Amino acid sequence: MNGPEIIFTALAVIAAVAGILVVTTKNVVRGALYLVAVLGSIAAIFMLLGAEFIGWTQVLIYVGAIVVLLLFGLMLTRAPIGAARSVDNQQRGLALVVSASVFGVLTYLIWRGFGDKEIPLKQVVRTEDIGNSMFSNFILPFEAISILLLAALVGAIVLARRDK
Repeated sequence: MNGPEIIFTALAVIAAVAGILVVTTKNVVRGALYLVAVLGSIAAIFMLLGAEFIGWTQVLIYVGAIVVLLLFGLMLTRAPIGAARSVDNQQRGLALVVSASVFGVLTYLIWRGFGDKEIPLKQVVRTEDIGNSMFSNFILPFEAISILLLAALVGAIVLARRDK
């Protein structure tokens, strides 16, 4: 293994471990911080593969905006931060079986669909082409998502500030 393969493997292990910690932690704030680790390592993988624009977009949008929005929503709604017995149940074993089955089926389908085909990484896509495509072909979904996020933030504020 050479240097980039070692770095890729280390980043993949960090992403996998942090991803497991996101769904198993009982503290929501710690879960959000583990999510930062997952998204940051995925951004680093994008940069390692030569997709710097997508990597920095990952950092700005997901790490910088979505996680901050999640934390603001937690703070504004006075949601329980620690473990809450009222929202927990004892079906973890069934959830593990279902998620392992879905992972196995998806892995089989991807392996069967692509097999040993080599994915060419030498395709050069300019940032200008990505921007033109995003703001011409995909402007409606882009704006719809921004309105949806704004509505979610306003809804969280309204719920948090409701006088009882």
